[in-house]
Amino acid sequence: MAYPSMGEAHRRITDYLNKFSDAVAYQDGASLSLLFSFSTNSPSLLSLADALNFFQDANRLVKQSEQFSQFAEILVPIFRSLQSYRLGNLVDSYHAFEKFANAFIQEFRNWESAWALEALYVIAYEIRVLAERADRELASSGKSPEKLKGAGSFLMKVFGVLAGKGAKRVGALYVTCQLFKIYFKLGTVHLCRSVIRSIETARIFDFEEFPRRDKVTYMYYTGRLEVLNENFPAADHKLSYALTHCNPLREANIRMILKYLIPVKLSLGILPKAWLLEKYNLLEYSNVVQSLKRGDLRLLWHALQEHENQFLRSGVYLVLEKLELQVYQRLVKKIYFIQKQKDPSKAHQLKLEVIVKALKWLEMDMDLDEFFKSHWRGLYSVYLKALGC
Repeated sequence: MAYPSMGEAHRRITDYLNKFSDAVAYQDGASLSLLFSFSTNSPSLLSLADALNFFQDANRLVKQSEQFSQFAEILVPIFRSLQSYRLGNLVDSYHAFEKFANAFIQEFRNWESAWALEALYVIAYEIRVLAERADRELASSGKSPEKLKGAGSFLMKVFGVLAGKGAKRVGALYVTCQLFKIYFKLGTVHLCRSVIRSIETARIFDFEEFPRRDKVTYMYYTGRLEVLNENFPAADHKLSYALTHCNPLREANIRMILKYLIPVKLSLGILPKAWLLEKYNLLEYSNVVQSLKRGDLRLLWHALQEHENQFLRSGVYLVLEKLELQVYQRLVKKIYFIQKQKDPSKAHQLKLEVIVKALKWLEMDMDLDEFFKSHWRGLYSVYLKALGC
C-alpha cells in the first residue's frame, strides 16, 4: 500500500474527525453510520487507515482537541481497530472495535432521541462480521475461536439498552436478528428463546411497528426454529409470513426462505410447482416431490442420498426423511385403485402380494418379513386414509 505524505495523512484524519463531530452535532445518523462501516471497504475508510498507520499520532490529535476529546473513548479505539483491519490483524481489530462499540453504547444511552439508530445497526452488523473473521484467523492459528460468542454478549447488552420505552425500542428487532445469526452460526439456538420471549410477550413491543425488513428476518429465523422443533404448522405460518412480506426483488432471500418452507409444506402434504423449484434453483427437491406424487420410496431414498450433505447442512434432512409415510400412503392409494379396477368388490382388502410386487418393482433392497413387521402399522394407517376412513 502507498502511504500518503504527512500533510495528507493529517488532512484525512482531521476530515474524519470533523465528519464525526458534525454528524453528532446535527444528529445525522446516516452520515455517522458510514464512518463505522468497515466491511464495505470504502476507499475513504481505507485511505484513512493508511493515514493512521503513517501518522502514528492520531490519538494525541484527538485527546488534545477541545472539539474531539469528549469523544476520545469512541474515536481512539475506532482508529486502532481500523489500523489493525487495514493490516489484516483481525483479532486485534475486533478487540479495539468491541471497546469502541461499548463506548458508543454508553454515549447512545445519553442521547434522548433515536437519531443514531442507523449507526447502531451498522455497529451491530460490523461487530458480528468482524468477530466471524477474527474467529477464522484464530482457528487458522490453532487457537480457540471465541470472538463471535463475545459479539453475542455485546449484542445482548445492546438489546437491553433498546428494550425500553421510547422510540429506540424499534431497533430491538434488528439486534435480535443479528443475535439469531450468531446463535445459529455457533449452534446455540436454545439461546434464542429468551430473546423471543422478550419480543413476543413484553408489552412495550408492538410487532407491527418494527421495520418490514426486520420482521421478515425475524419470522425467517423463528420459522427455522419451529422446523427444528418439528412444529410444522407454526413453521408454515412464520415462513409464509416471511415469504409474503419479503421484497420480491430479493431473490436470494426468497430462495433462503423457500429452502425451509418447501420441506414444511411437503410435511403438511402440499407440493410445490415445478416452475417454483426451477426459478429459485431448488432442484434438489424435485425428486422428493416426484417420489410423493408417484409413491416411489426408492426415488425418495435416492434424493436423500444424492443431496444428503446439502440437506444436513440446512437442517431439513430429518424432516424429509419422515416423508416416508406419505410416500407409503401414495403407494397404497395406487394399490387400492388397481385392486378396485380388477375387483371392485374386494377393493377394500389390502393384499400383501400386491404390495410385495410393488416393492420388488421398486427394487427395494430389504428383507420383506422384517419390512412388514416394522411397517405394518404405518401401512395399515395410510391404507385407512386411502379409503377415506
